[in-house]
Amino acid sequence: MGHWRWLFLAAALVLVALAAWTRALRTPAGTDERGPAAVDQVVASAQATAGRDEGTVAREARARMVEDQIRARGIRDERVLAAMGRVPRERFVPDRYRVDAYGDYPLPIGYNQTISQPYIVAYMSEAAQVEPSEKVLEIGTGSGYQAAVLSKIAREVYTVEIVAPLAERAEATLRDLGYANVHVRHGDGYRGWPDAAPFDAVVVTAAPDHVPQPLIEQLAVGGRLVIPVGRHEQDMQVITKTRTGVTEERTIPVRFVPLTRKPR
Repeated sequence: MGHWRWLFLAAALVLVALAAWTRALRTPAGTDERGPAAVDQVVASAQATAGRDEGTVAREARARMVEDQIRARGIRDERVLAAMGRVPRERFVPDRYRVDAYGDYPLPIGYNQTISQPYIVAYMSEAAQVEPSEKVLEIGTGSGYQAAVLSKIAREVYTVEIVAPLAERAEATLRDLGYANVHVRHGDGYRGWPDAAPFDAVVVTAAPDHVPQPLIEQLAVGGRLVIPVGRHEQDMQVITKTRTGVTEERTIPVRFVPLTRKPR
């Protein structure tokens, strides 16, 4: 039995390494990826997983992600760190990518979209400065993972996704996991969610070439809009609405998929 177990493990490691290499080649351009996963990291993950309970492995991987990828890079909001440590990222990626769910990179989720790098999710959540009593709008539901993280630090989350199958899949995943304070809508993110406005924060997880005016209009006074802006070169912008206008801060360079909209 021991001989066969080692043969099975060796074959699994080869397949996992091949999958990681293939993923690095196929990840769509325009994401917030900062570099492909190293093969040795993937192999180490497979070795740690062999013969162990999947839930235990996922919890340990989440804890390492929070410490090594997020806290170590300067995220200090303990509520964000706790949320990142509680939301099961592996449930928001396609089954074939579960082994990579806690890697330091985005992953494809279909329809030329990705689930963002964990650090970027944490960064945007912290930049939004969400209080427990506040209501948040997310543009670009994707897998539903960012909405799930925001749901742990906000009172309510409203999230809009333009790709209908992704909206349906994310809504089902969020419902199955019990995120009752997340509301999903299939629609054009440029238009926001006006009938639920105003929002205390807006988080945009795809990049427009300019800041959509409706999103600013739907912010409450004092609210924060966290948005990557640009076509080829993008900057994260944090826009705060005041009684007389807005203030704008450009923070870090990023790469996101483009924010698309429905034809007029």
